[in-house]
Amino acid sequence: MAEQISLTEGSIRPQLLRIAVPMSVGLFFNTLFNVVDTFYAGRLGTASLAGMSASFSVFFIQNALLSGLATGVSALLAQALGRKDEVAIRRLKNTGLVLLVSLSLVLTVAGLIGSPWLLYVLGARGLALSEGSRYVRTIYAGSLFWGINAILHAILSAHGQTRPYRNFLIIGFFLNLILDPLFIFGWLGLPRMGTMGVALATVLVQALGTIYLGRQIAANKVFQAKDVDRSQVRRVVAGEILTQGVPAALNMLTIALGVFVINWFIYRFGSDAATAGYGVAVRIEQLALLPALGLNTATLAMVGQNAGAGKFDRVREVYHTSLKLGALIMTIGMALLYPLAPWLVSLFNQDPDVIAEGTSYLRIEFLALNAYVILNVCLSLLQGLKRPHYAVWIGLYRQIVMPILLFNLLGRVFGLGLDGIWWGIVFTTWSGAMATLLFARRELKRLF
Repeated sequence: MAEQISLTEGSIRPQLLRIAVPMSVGLFFNTLFNVVDTFYAGRLGTASLAGMSASFSVFFIQNALLSGLATGVSALLAQALGRKDEVAIRRLKNTGLVLLVSLSLVLTVAGLIGSPWLLYVLGARGLALSEGSRYVRTIYAGSLFWGINAILHAILSAHGQTRPYRNFLIIGFFLNLILDPLFIFGWLGLPRMGTMGVALATVLVQALGTIYLGRQIAANKVFQAKDVDRSQVRRVVAGEILTQGVPAALNMLTIALGVFVINWFIYRFGSDAATAGYGVAVRIEQLALLPALGLNTATLAMVGQNAGAGKFDRVREVYHTSLKLGALIMTIGMALLYPLAPWLVSLFNQDPDVIAEGTSYLRIEFLALNAYVILNVCLSLLQGLKRPHYAVWIGLYRQIVMPILLFNLLGRVFGLGLDGIWWGIVFTTWSGAMATLLFARRELKRLF
C-alpha cells in the first residue's frame, strides 16, 4: 500500500506552507533555468533572442497539454487518497502513466512537423524563424521525458510531497548552467549549436530528471516498479482523467494561444526588439509569480484530499488561507518589481530598445500580480472540487476573446501601440480573476 501524507487533519496554514514553499523554491530555480536560457540567447543577438521568445509559446503548447492532463490525475488522485480508496489509487496511477506517455509520443511527431509553421504564423522571419525552429524542434524531440516527469510530479503532489520535484528543479538549474554554454558556444571542442544547444541542454536535464524522480518516487513508496500493472489500466478511469484533465489542458492551451495573440500584436505594433523585450520581461514576471504557483499546487492537493474525505469546512479554510497568503506575498513583489524593472531587464540584454520595451511592460503589468493569485487559487479550488470546466471559459475570455478586442482597440484605435497591449493584459487579467472568484464562491456555497 502506498505511503501517503494525510492533509485532512491538523492546522491548515502549516500544511499549506509545507507543500507550497518547496514547490515555490523549485519553481524559482525552474524559472532561473529559463532565465539562464534567455541570458545566453541574448548573447547570440537580438534576432536569436526574438526567435526563442516567439518559440516559447510553441513550446508552451507541449507543457499545456501534458501539465493539464497531469493536473487531472492529481485532482482525482487527491480525492481518492482522501477517501482511502486503494483500488482507485492504483488505477489512477497506472492509467495516468499510460495516457501521459502516449500523449508525449504524439506531441513529438506533431512538434517536429508543425512547429516551424506555427512560428511563421506568429510572424517570425529570417534568422529569428531559423533559430526559433531549431530550438523548438529539439525540445519536441524530447517530449517523452516531459510526459513522464509530469505524471511522476502529479502523483507526488497529490500525496502532498513536493520536495523531490523541488530537488529535481534545483539540480536541473545547476546542470543547465553548465551545459548551456558548452552546447551553445561549442566549448571544450563541442560544435557550436546556438539556440539548438539551449534546447539540447534542456532535453538532457529532463532525461536525467526522469531517472531521479523515478528513484525518488520508488524510495518514498508512493509508486514502485511492482505497482506498475497493465491490468490496472482501465478505459473508465482514462475517461475520468480526460474529463478532469482536458479542461485543465485546454485552459493552459488558451494561455499558449494567448501568447500567440500577444506576439502577433507585438510584431504588428513593434519589432524584434519589442518581442525580445517582452520575452525577457515575462521571465522576470514569472519570478514574481512563483509564490502563487506554489500555492496552486498546495491548494489543489489539500482541497482534493479534504473534499474526498467530506471535510468541507477545511476546504473553505484552505481556500481563504491561500488567498490571504498569496495577496500578502504578491504585494511585496509588486513593491520590488516596479523600481527594479530597468535593471532586471538590462541583465539579459544591453540593447536600449529591448530594455525600454521590457521595462514598459513590467511597469504596467505589475498591477495584475494580485489578480494572478486570485486566478490560481480559485482555479485550484475548482479543480480539486471536480469543477474543471470553469477554467476553459475563463481561459478563452482572458487569453483570446478580450485580448483580440482590446489590443486592437487600445493599440490601434486609441493609438497606444504596445502600451495598449500591456494595459489590455492588466484589464483582462483582473476581470477574469473577478469572474473566477464568483464561480469559486458559488461552488463553495453548494458544498454546504
